[in-house]
Amino acid sequence: MDELIRTIAVYALPVLFAITLHEAAHGYVAKYFGDKTAYIAGRVSMDPFKHIDPFGTVLLPLLLYLVSHGQMVFGYARPVPVNFGNLRNPRKQSAFVAFAGPAMNFLMALGWLILGLFSSNYGGPDGFVYEMSVAGIKVNLLLFAFNLIPIPPLDGGRVLTSLLPPRMGYQYAQIEPYGFFIVMALLLTHLIDFWVINLSQYAFVLINLLTRPLQLFLS
Repeated sequence: MDELIRTIAVYALPVLFAITLHEAAHGYVAKYFGDKTAYIAGRVSMDPFKHIDPFGTVLLPLLLYLVSHGQMVFGYARPVPVNFGNLRNPRKQSAFVAFAGPAMNFLMALGWLILGLFSSNYGGPDGFVYEMSVAGIKVNLLLFAFNLIPIPPLDGGRVLTSLLPPRMGYQYAQIEPYGFFIVMALLLTHLIDFWVINLSQYAFVLINLLTRPLQLFLS
């Protein structure tokens, strides 16, 4: 029980911010390109509590963690409303709106790594802040890779739909109602593990390279 409580304490903030700021990024970029739907709804906000879904953000990750003994954690926030028809260039800019969420997760992983470097240097690798930083890196890189799976309605699917020729993009978008079930089947059968694991590892290498000057300074 003590271990479970500590795990929840370590992962609570990283998961909360990873999921909710991902959604806020979609709304911010949509507003930038002309769609104020999320802004009017109060969703262009860095306040995590505006994006929390009680089941998807809190209960589902906890249940999956308990059932899988920490091997599988998945969650979601309240989707940010976006009217792609309001964008100044819907076909081109919808890709930027979709990619904004994973990009935010990448930036948060970078931020957690920087915090982890400082906390390790000044507080040691056994401190609570360092553990939380490691959790933040893991959570955000996994969400970065997972959301870029090229199957709608995931962000990667929306990006691919936008990049395909119009006719092909329209046809590919028709699988969206079944996309969630397709993705879950791929996850449960581990057929998509190579994508999530490899892409998150490549992203980790990149954030390591970006923080290399800081690592040398602190060493």
